[in-house]
Amino acid sequence: MDFALLLVIAVAVTGVIWLLDAIWWRPARRQRLAASAESGELDEKTIEEREKALKDPWPVDYARSFFPVLLVVLLLRSFLVEPFQIPSGSMRPTLAVGDFILVNKFTYGLRLPVLNTKVVELGEPERGDVMVFRFPKETGVNFIKRVVGLPGDRIRYEGKQLFVNGDAVPKELLETAPQGAPQELLLQEQLGEVAHQIYNNPEDPGPQMRGVEVPEGHYFVMGDNRDHSNDSRYWGFVPEENVVGEAFAVWMHWNGGLPSFTDVRGID
Repeated sequence: MDFALLLVIAVAVTGVIWLLDAIWWRPARRQRLAASAESGELDEKTIEEREKALKDPWPVDYARSFFPVLLVVLLLRSFLVEPFQIPSGSMRPTLAVGDFILVNKFTYGLRLPVLNTKVVELGEPERGDVMVFRFPKETGVNFIKRVVGLPGDRIRYEGKQLFVNGDAVPKELLETAPQGAPQELLLQEQLGEVAHQIYNNPEDPGPQMRGVEVPEGHYFVMGDNRDHSNDSRYWGFVPEENVVGEAFAVWMHWNGGLPSFTDVRGID
């Protein structure tokens, strides 16, 4: 279900009804009431019938009530902030399954809803950003990954080590998994100016990728859970027109019970 399309349709329908009523239907109702009053017909009506005659039809009443609310939601969601929920563990430990995040819709420029056409240039994704985008293989599905490669960069990933333009991205071990737990190493990676945590499984060889160059107008993205992420290593680059926005905060976590509003933190 394309919620953005449904929202645009709802705004258009309620707006057209409200506009038609303001320009034609309401003046016509008033003219009919005035004509009835002059002819004496209105005086013969009961009070209840008179109030009914003055009342707006229910479609107009609903349209007048919902149009401003829907319009504000559309503007906020399209140009300012949009909420998303994390469905998988591909961005662990930065983002957990069930996290509700906020995505900045204007960091990378303003785009028209549904069409996703950029109309105002404000900025471009930077290395280290956590970016939401429409999956290139199925554009109706939103993905979230970390931007690793910018247009023109050369990216290589071998032996659990990420290389950008020939340089190994610095990382340091923070902790190992407890005994008996799945073999997972928690590391801190320094991707440009962004320090963030990643998971690596030393027992899982994972994908080996020799150098690829990021084309113009595209981005190379990876999940922080490096051995459990469906990302650019498998399906290629993210076109600029598929970019949705930059994730910047976790505002709620849902774990199947009561929602917690305390786990609110920035995202590197």
